Amino acid sequence: QVRLVESGGGLVQAGGSLRLSCTASGIIFSINFMGWYRQAPGKQRELVAVIRSGGGTNYGDSVKGRFTISRGNAKNTVYLQMNSLKSEDTAVYYCVVDQGLGPNWGQGTQVTVSS
Repeated sequence: QVRLVESGGGLVQAGGSLRLSCTASGIIFSINFMGWYRQAPGKQRELVAVIRSGGGTNYGDSVKGRFTISRGNAKNTVYLQMNSLKSEDTAVYYCVVDQGLGPNWGQGTQVTVSS
């Protein structure tokens, strides 16, 4: 059973930084991609950033240039460095991993940016 453990969320002032971490266990097959989505109250879940098996990355338009996704050497851990945070970045951030069997989601970690 795939398990995702997220950490690093919290409260930060606008303009500040946070770093999220996510480690996957129970992985059987090669990871196609791993990354982060977020969901703000009353809004749909949206892409933040993902990193694919070959190292390629995709970012949501609203975070380009401010957020950076990376992964650990074991490739079952991803990090999201979030800089220049804005109040509109406030959301629950969900880690996701895909082994080609459909996405597995973490429980989410709250990020709150105060203006």
